Amino acid sequence: MPKKYHIHVKPTRPRFTPVGKSGVMDWQEGCLKCKRCAKKICVYEVYNVRAFDSYQLADSIDYFCKNCFRCVQTCPAGLIVKTINPEYIEMGDAYWTPDIISDIWYQAETGKIPVSGAGYGGPFVGDGFDDMWTDMSEIVRPTRDGIHGREYINTSIDLGRKPSYLSFDAKGKLISEPPSLVGIPLPIIFGELPVGNLNETIYLAIAQAANNLGTFLVATPEMYGNFLRPYAQNIIPLLSEEALNKNLELVHEARIIALPYSETIKQGIERIRAAGSKAPVLVKLPLTPKAKELVTQLTMQGVDIIHVYADTHGRELESPSPRFIKEMVMEIHLHLVEKQMRDQVTLLASGGIAMAEHVAKTIICGADGVIIDLPLLVALECRLCRDCFQDRPCPIQIQDIEPDWGAQRIVNFMGAWHGQLLEILGAMGLREVQRLRGEMGRAMFYRDLERETFGAIFGKNGGRIFGKNGGRN
Repeated sequence: MPKKYHIHVKPTRPRFTPVGKSGVMDWQEGCLKCKRCAKKICVYEVYNVRAFDSYQLADSIDYFCKNCFRCVQTCPAGLIVKTINPEYIEMGDAYWTPDIISDIWYQAETGKIPVSGAGYGGPFVGDGFDDMWTDMSEIVRPTRDGIHGREYINTSIDLGRKPSYLSFDAKGKLISEPPSLVGIPLPIIFGELPVGNLNETIYLAIAQAANNLGTFLVATPEMYGNFLRPYAQNIIPLLSEEALNKNLELVHEARIIALPYSETIKQGIERIRAAGSKAPVLVKLPLTPKAKELVTQLTMQGVDIIHVYADTHGRELESPSPRFIKEMVMEIHLHLVEKQMRDQVTLLASGGIAMAEHVAKTIICGADGVIIDLPLLVALECRLCRDCFQDRPCPIQIQDIEPDWGAQRIVNFMGAWHGQLLEILGAMGLREVQRLRGEMGRAMFYRDLERETFGAIFGKNGGRIFGKNGGRN
């Protein structure tokens, strides 16, 4: 196994006061002037560090408060009240919820795994990844502790095409072409950013983080300037047919080369090989109803890596009834297995990957790894307000970040996700993430459980006995 992988996290405070989930309404009128004020006994001392941010018109206590409600219960006059912050509720959308954004901020700041002291109190089934549960049957074993080092758990994956067999001559010398594989220590690659006031500083921060983590950033020629040259070994250039002819120097220095899918993709690959590059070629393919057949076709043509992508909510593209990414990845994986071609190609997936558990679940469904984009912006304090779409100024001035600050925030964020991936693998009794690929028997799917439990009584589909949130209909 490769050397044990460790991500060095370092607390990195936000530049702006994060939006807190709840607010404190502190009425002054009617104060009894108690000798022992409820504010003074706050165990977290949030009232001592309380400050008002005039730029955001926000109170820092809303962020520092841990919601223990001690001040609310202790104030004899009942002048301190906690209420939901309306600005928090307005963040993100139905998929990229305020809780997801807030958790990413916390992980990027501390490098720690977000923990709910009272446990998970939400619905046990929902849409997308929330109707899938992972197997934790080995969690009771005391040696399953990859985070604290008592057992080595390998999170690295290989990128590239693996031959079905190797050929040797009579003297035992290898005569077949050896595979051109590139290894990364965690199954996560950074993709192009779909939104935001993007500039060189942001891409430089992400490239630095990719270099520190040993992974890659996918970059178009428009992104790829001289400022990224020092990180060329961690850049995957995404080149269109036109850009391929103009940027052959990127082909020569890149360890992996990406091409968007087109009907003439084979000619693009031949051009790369004619230029003398043996680097694995990645083809970026949209997840449409034709994706399964196209992936099979590309695999037969010798493509090394296929990146299938859904929209930012993880939904199928160009479909009147879009499926979720996990169903589509599962279908592609099983089809390649049926065609006896699965081990010949590396399959990466993106779209809707918002939490660490989504990485593990996507791999369980058949991907080798994932590519993320929006979480990187959120780690840099983005609130997904999408003001940039309307040419409005960014409320947190993301274009003015310091590259070192941004890189450390992303490293912290990946450190938290890496720790959660280790927890999942340890709880499953797996010692390497590559064994998790396609292990659908190590997961439970609500749809299957419903059909197996109630199908015999209510028909083929189980009658959808339970609703979207797990409540009884």
